[in-house]
Order: sequence, then C-alpha cells, then structure tokens
Amino acid sequence: MTTTHTSRYEVAVRAEATLGEGPTWDPAAGHLLWLDILGTRLHTYDPATGRRTVRVTDQHVGAAKPRAGGGLVLNLRDGVALLDGDGEGLRWLHHEPVPGRRANDAAVAPDGSLWAGTMRYDEAPGGGTLSRLGGDGSVEVVLDDVAVSNGTGWSPDGRLMYYTDSPTRRVDVFDHADGRVSARRPFVEIEDGAGFPDGLTVDADGCVWVALWDGGAVRRYTPTGELDRVISLPTPRITACAFGGTDLTDLYITTARVGLTAPHPVAGSLLLVPGAGKGLGQPPFAG
Repeated sequence: MTTTHTSRYEVAVRAEATLGEGPTWDPAAGHLLWLDILGTRLHTYDPATGRRTVRVTDQHVGAAKPRAGGGLVLNLRDGVALLDGDGEGLRWLHHEPVPGRRANDAAVAPDGSLWAGTMRYDEAPGGGTLSRLGGDGSVEVVLDDVAVSNGTGWSPDGRLMYYTDSPTRRVDVFDHADGRVSARRPFVEIEDGAGFPDGLTVDADGCVWVALWDGGAVRRYTPTGELDRVISLPTPRITACAFGGTDLTDLYITTARVGLTAPHPVAGSLLLVPGAGKGLGQPPFAG
C-alpha cells in the first residue's frame, strides 16, 4: 500500500495553549470544543463566524463533551462534572480526588456512556485508570493499570474499541459489546523516533487517525492496521485530532507548548486540514 504524505494545514485559532487537547465537534452548537488542560481553559471555535469563547475552569480539565440534554460533561482533575446548558451550574457526577492524579482524555461510546481516563502528574506506570460512566452516575473501572490514558474511539459499527496508553507506543484494539471490552490486542505500534500515540479519532471508513506527541504528525491507519496517510506538522507536540464542520470533513488538530524550549509559532494553536476525510458523528453523553 502506498502511504500519502502531506504538510498542508491551516491555523484555525492562533493560541499559545500550554497543553491543547480534546477537539470535539458539537453539532447542536455548531462549534468546536477544545481545551488547554494545564492552562485550565475550555475553548470554543465557530468556523462559520470565527467566533471564539474561552472559559476558565477551576481545575485542570482533560475533556469536554456535549450532553444529550444540553450542556457539557467535563473530565476534571477530581472527577467528572456536569455543566448546565447556560454555562452556569456545575455539579459533580462522580467526585474522586486522588492526590497527584488528574484527568486526561475521554470519549463518548455509541451507547452514550463516557469513557474517562486519568493519569498521575508524574506519569508513573499504573497510576492512571480508564473508567466507564453512565448517565446515572454509575462508574466502572475498566482498566486500572494505566500510565497515560489517552485516545479512545470506536469502529463505525461499534464492535471494536481503540485505545492508547501513550508510553506503550501502541494503539490497542478491543472487542466491544454491551458496554464491555475484551480480547485486548495490539492494533499498531509506533516505531522508535516517531513519537508517542496520543489522541485519536475513527473516521466513517473505519480508519484510525492518531496524533503523535513528539512526532510532529497525524497518521491514518486502515482498519487492518496499515499506514496509508501522514500529515506532517511543524511543531512536535501534536496531542489530538477530530473531524468537525457541518459535514464532518475538516480535521482539527490540537497542539502543545509545554516542555518546548523554542516553540514554533503555531505550537499551542488549533490547526485545521480542510477536506481531510469523512468523520463519524459522535453521540452526546447520556447524562
């Protein structure tokens, strides 16, 4: 198979996010959500009007996803919280503060449950978790031996779940049915020198797009695990990617400045590759 390489991108929002993360298209609002985890910022960007908003959060925030009834669900340092549609009321759905631990990436499964990851600030092996939260506040720890819980996504038919614990350098795949996963196995392994797998998204063809931290790229892998596309970017710390826009064809990419001694001018910005592919519509959280 021929691998296509491109370095074409645009800057959707020029910013200096310390740790940009979690791009998520909100179809009801018609805008993109994204975060600066360590900067405690929740951003929105409307590509139709260029309008941007920034909300300061009280804690480091790892993910923000739309809710079925309006508002957002937030994966925060001390647990998972619900933000009302008016942006005013914030209440805990699951409160579990652990010293030295914070929230990281999260994703909504086809059944509307939230799969929320955590990690230790020092990235100690086994210090993080991946948990499944129902809309009623029920919590099940799915994985309890994680270092840096990152990208999570499902195949178009919902029968497979892809998952990244970044220091392993792997994207793993599980069988998925009725909110349960089994038969964990490697899907792809990132070779030495190419960075670490971070956030990911799955497109309508079942291909898996993987952001590479310290790799300066987003890669697309076919459902059989073959690399078929590479988007090269000028800043090394690429954190996550997601399709957005009304037709879900534009790929939004978040980046980070943390730890860079001489950051590129776009480090920390929200980047965009127009017409990159066709994304899957993401369900809202059922809570």
